[in-house]
Amino acid sequence: MSSASTTYAIGELAKEFDITTRSIRFYEDQGLITPTRRGQTRIYSHRDRVRLKLILRGKRLGFSLAETGRLFELYDADKTSEKQLDTILELIADKKSDLQQQLEDINIVLIELSNLEESCLNTLNKIKQQ
Repeated sequence: MSSASTTYAIGELAKEFDITTRSIRFYEDQGLITPTRRGQTRIYSHRDRVRLKLILRGKRLGFSLAETGRLFELYDADKTSEKQLDTILELIADKKSDLQQQLEDINIVLIELSNLEESCLNTLNKIKQQ
């Protein structure tokens, strides 16, 4: 059996990716994955598994579910992936810019905390010397 025809139960995917079945159902509700149904049972395809893996990777990299969904839509519309790759590059540039700004903000806060710490220590030393 080829991997493209392999199917998965929700519990299998939850265990494989160490997430809850509720999370998987949420991604389904958002239209990011589309399992077939056999009665009440969800049957996930290889495509759903790959998309789930991409969703989780995107989350780890800080992409929103809407951004991930947009990439899926672009891929579905253009299998050559050129537009998708251009969009990913834009998202990466935006994410890197946001992270750079956060890093600068963190460095400023660290400097301010160090200055405050030094001031507190100086004041405490003066109090102890009295």
